[in-house]
Amino acid sequence: MNSTIETILNHRSIRKFKDTKLTNEQLRTILQSAQQASTSSYMMAYTIIGITDEEKKAALAEISGQPYVKDNGHLLVFCADLHRPTHTSENFEEMKENLGNSEHFLASAIDAALAAQNAAIAAESLGLGICYLGSLRNNLAKVDELLALPQHVIPLFGMAIGEPAHQPERKPRLPLEAVYFENEYKKHEKAVEAFDKEIADYYQSRSSNSRADTWTEQMHRRFSKTIRMDVTDLVQKKGYNKR
Repeated sequence: MNSTIETILNHRSIRKFKDTKLTNEQLRTILQSAQQASTSSYMMAYTIIGITDEEKKAALAEISGQPYVKDNGHLLVFCADLHRPTHTSENFEEMKENLGNSEHFLASAIDAALAAQNAAIAAESLGLGICYLGSLRNNLAKVDELLALPQHVIPLFGMAIGEPAHQPERKPRLPLEAVYFENEYKKHEKAVEAFDKEIADYYQSRSSNSRADTWTEQMHRRFSKTIRMDVTDLVQKKGYNKR
């Protein structure tokens, strides 16, 4: 097994960081790695915003409800961005109507996610830890305002990066039998049942935050309660996903 695969397979979310800022060299390496991600039709339809202003970090931490949004080595916010190709073009009116379709919203969100995962692997290969921050979508409009984002730029998620101050156990993943099928979608209830037992044992035995829970129970809670119902409004106001 090579070192790249070892880094990927050793991933775990880090939520406690040492009080050490990333060096300029570390940050540049991470960002350059992000830029080398695959991109749909060479659009590179994303922007990465580094948050160094402590007041803005505190405001984003308040939105997320998570202290490690403020206390980390560096905070990145990944945005879908179709503003760049429009504001530099003399033919914006010809492009405007097509920008709002779901295809371009998906493509820009995927571009941002691919760049982020490259950044995550690069950071972890340098001995740093990361945590993705979907919690910034708790108040997407406020994040949009804080970052002064123009039309056709949407904040999607954040990433806290830094030197780990703890080393949590690696969290189990669904078995391959539940996520990989050949040629067509297959039934996989038994694989999920087996995983529920595995994850229940993991929660009981891990060194912190022990609890009685299963993956199926988590998903039931997740999808039984409405959350972030304002996201659609903000996305459409920014000129995305209108049809």
